[in-house]
Amino acid sequence: MSERFFVEQPITGSTAELVDAEAQHLTKVMRAAVGDEVVLFDGSGAEFTAKVARISKAAVTLEILERREINLEPRAELTLAVALPKGERQKWLVEKLTELGAARLVPLITERGVAQPVDAAIARLRRAVIEASKQCGRNRLMEIAPPREASEYFADDSLSMKLIAEPGGETLGSLPSEVSTIACAIGPEGGFTPAELKVALENQWRPVSLGRSILRIETAAIAVAAWSGLS
Repeated sequence: MSERFFVEQPITGSTAELVDAEAQHLTKVMRAAVGDEVVLFDGSGAEFTAKVARISKAAVTLEILERREINLEPRAELTLAVALPKGERQKWLVEKLTELGAARLVPLITERGVAQPVDAAIARLRRAVIEASKQCGRNRLMEIAPPREASEYFADDSLSMKLIAEPGGETLGSLPSEVSTIACAIGPEGGFTPAELKVALENQWRPVSLGRSILRIETAAIAVAAWSGLS
């Protein structure tokens, strides 16, 4: 059985426990039985070979057989601050950013935004990160950070290399590649307002162009994630 399962609590001892959706997937979908071996991960960067030891209605207890450190993270730590698109496009965005190795997604609250990052939406996106990580083999979860007001986020002086997607800016290929942390802001379909851009530029955010075409929010974010993973 090659399926991967996510354990909410850090795996530190000789056993681990699957609960809720993960336990149901293992027992109801995969039809696991005592003695079956599976792969677990807890978001720490490691993965674990484990054997099903006990199955109950509420949980599955597994015996840890082996721990392996498998690092699939890109060299540069990428934070994408994004004015979320509507509907299912949000989940698709999160899936692809997880696969491409983005470290963090910050939902931006902007003046022209069309989708508000409410608590229920954030919870769905965090679940989508787990599902995408299970599929792609990544052992660290992309963080879905608390939503931030765009102007307030632009004034955050704790960030290092700060990029903002804006027509007419520098091309990604012209930027220095030897950086360890990158933050890039992607605006809503109507773009950032002049007031939001003013705050960004006053705080040394560098405008970058993502090409001649007008890209959808999720396409722009994926283009930046692909570039950062290859740089």
